[in-house]
Amino acid sequence: MSTGTARAIPPPTRLREPATLRQRPFFVETILALVLIAVPLVLPYLGSAPNTVNRILVWGLFGIGFDILFGYTGLLSFGQSALYGTGGFVAAYLLTRAGFPYVILALVIGTIAAAAVGYLVGLIALKRTGIYFAMITVAIAEVFYFVEFNPLSEWTGGENGLPGVPTPSIPLGFTTLHFSTGWSLYPFLAVVYFLGIVLALRIVRSPVGTIFRAIRENPLRAAAVGHNIHSYKVAAFVIAAAYAGLAGGLLGVMQGFMPPEAFTFDTSGQLVIQTAIGGRGTLFGPLLGAGVWLFLQDFLQGTLKLGAAWKLVLGLVFVLLVVFLHNGIIGGLKSLYQHVRGRANGDTVAIDTIDADAARTSAREPHFRRDVPAFSGPILKATGLSKHYGGVIANADIDFSVNRGELRGIIGPNGAGKSTFFKMLTCEVSPTSGSITFEGRDITGMSVTDVCQLGLTKSYQVNQLFNRLTVRENVAIAALAALRGKLKLDMLRKMANVPGLVDQVEHTLELVNLTGRRDTPVSQLAYGEKRRLEVGLALASSPTLLLLDEPLAGMSPSERVETVKLLKSIAQGRTMIIIDHDMDSLFELAERVTVLQEGRVLVEGTPEEIKGNAKVQEAYLGGVHEGLGDTAEAVS
Repeated sequence: MSTGTARAIPPPTRLREPATLRQRPFFVETILALVLIAVPLVLPYLGSAPNTVNRILVWGLFGIGFDILFGYTGLLSFGQSALYGTGGFVAAYLLTRAGFPYVILALVIGTIAAAAVGYLVGLIALKRTGIYFAMITVAIAEVFYFVEFNPLSEWTGGENGLPGVPTPSIPLGFTTLHFSTGWSLYPFLAVVYFLGIVLALRIVRSPVGTIFRAIRENPLRAAAVGHNIHSYKVAAFVIAAAYAGLAGGLLGVMQGFMPPEAFTFDTSGQLVIQTAIGGRGTLFGPLLGAGVWLFLQDFLQGTLKLGAAWKLVLGLVFVLLVVFLHNGIIGGLKSLYQHVRGRANGDTVAIDTIDADAARTSAREPHFRRDVPAFSGPILKATGLSKHYGGVIANADIDFSVNRGELRGIIGPNGAGKSTFFKMLTCEVSPTSGSITFEGRDITGMSVTDVCQLGLTKSYQVNQLFNRLTVRENVAIAALAALRGKLKLDMLRKMANVPGLVDQVEHTLELVNLTGRRDTPVSQLAYGEKRRLEVGLALASSPTLLLLDEPLAGMSPSERVETVKLLKSIAQGRTMIIIDHDMDSLFELAERVTVLQEGRVLVEGTPEEIKGNAKVQEAYLGGVHEGLGDTAEAVS
């Protein structure tokens, strides 16, 4: 499914992958398969109960979907028990009271039912974000629990649940594989878990998985570069619901009984705890967390005979793990490995020196230019644009236009309304009155995602980056919106197979002089590098009109010189509007300058005209008539 305006794309190219993945593309899957095969051969000799191992697999499968939702997309849901119970009870009802004979097909139907319910629940819950989203999911889980015990008790069995759930059989023609209980059922559960993890790995390695991580890191910027984040969040919720429904069905098959406890809040709570213990954002964390949780539970109850006190001890273990292993057990092991590897390498990090003169790449035309529409006139035109916040007037009756290929500067003293004006132009803020036309099309009231898809985007005054991702991944997120449109659920597609992606990313990195830092996490960049990357995200979305909000803010003199060269280079053949404090630099860059004062256009003209304009001098210097060219650091 695809919506939005997709852009012209060049012939397919291959995305460069780490050497280890190119040499061992199925390494993780192979190791997992070997471990699953070894479990029934090793654990019985260690005294492990088969039912405990089977429960770990069911919880691990349940956690895969939750980890995609929480660990990768950043959506903490306490309502997964509702979907777990829905899939389980639909499958159990078919296999018991409806007399449906096909266990595997019943599991599939239960999974589909849970996914459908998850879609509806997601539409409701995702109307809010953060803690409000989490609280809505708690309420929904409680509603499902009540409905299961009361209005639907005739179908669900109420507090008695649904007994008599059969185990699966697979006819092979020459024989039939029967899976009963204990270790006999383990191969079936192991195969289902393996298929579940393989599918999840494909999802998180796909363009959709990359966008999930972008939403987790910075949902506002993910929307601003052109992604329909609400629809992607719904997709993550549906994926998590499908995994929950399948796990719920397997719970009934494993126990021969579908318990009403599947709907309880305690089920959702255990899932969150197990994922946190193992490590979120890893896919394998929930399985490891479930193993720790269930083995400790059996040990504390069975061996130490602690009775109900086992919850107290496990609670303390959980607190200690969270305090000392912020990213769970897998995260702790990963940090230890990186620490040891760093010491072995002398803790050195190679940082490529970035030459300010690397702007030589500027002469090259961008690979992905939009087809220029058959439209004559200003590329952007604002008419009577006003914005009121209650009794405060931020902008009033602004008429403003920019021609194609022009580099326009905007200046003004504090409180002039420049930032609000920029936000209205990119549709981050809706105007109180007036209209905005882009390439002859009225975009007033459109979303920031839609106008980015049309080719109008901006960089931000305060860096809005995906800090835990690498430089390359940051640029790829913006490029994906340019190449695929605002929504495309290609969940099984490799990033390497997105046509033109590597060219778009590499060329953008060259333009902003970050090629040598492509695999560096953004959190490790210097401030000047982050400012260039901020511009790079806007460039990667292939804009026909680029707005830069104070690109020189906070930079040292040397960084400003370098960035001015960069801006000159990327201005070739582009239409740009720049706001900045540094008027000397802005006058050097801009062909025309618009001056705002008290939310209105004060004057407009060439840099030389603005420098000598008495009204501008009055606005900035309180009537002291000096050349504005001498005010290199005039405060905007």
